[in-house]
Amino acid sequence: QVQLVESGGGPVQAGGSLTLSCEASGDTYRSSCMGWFRQAPEKDREAVAFIDTRRGSSAYADSVKGRFAISQGPAQNTINLRMSSLKPEDTAMYYCVAGMRSPGGYCPLWTNERNYGSWGQGTQVTVSS
Repeated sequence: QVQLVESGGGPVQAGGSLTLSCEASGDTYRSSCMGWFRQAPEKDREAVAFIDTRRGSSAYADSVKGRFAISQGPAQNTINLRMSSLKPEDTAMYYCVAGMRSPGGYCPLWTNERNYGSWGQGTQVTVSS
């Protein structure tokens, strides 16, 4: 298990940009499958972006592809989510997540929230039109 602390949320106008950061502490070596989920009011929680912090590979939801970018660093055990061309429909609570690799050494299906044992407290992003 790791402890996750998000930062960087806030209000922004449509078309603007915002960067979220997530600092992990604890057993970060084993929990190297990390990403971001979001949940808007009265909507289901959805996977937004994923990064394998050992291999460096990443993946994105179709709704954010080309607008959001997930990265690591510069501080150790930190991931970031750079959000550009924000839309009102991006308004949500954003959660940083971390999960363990499978016995075969791979990150399991990144869109399944059950594959993440550690969740941050969330940071609110509000995009106004």
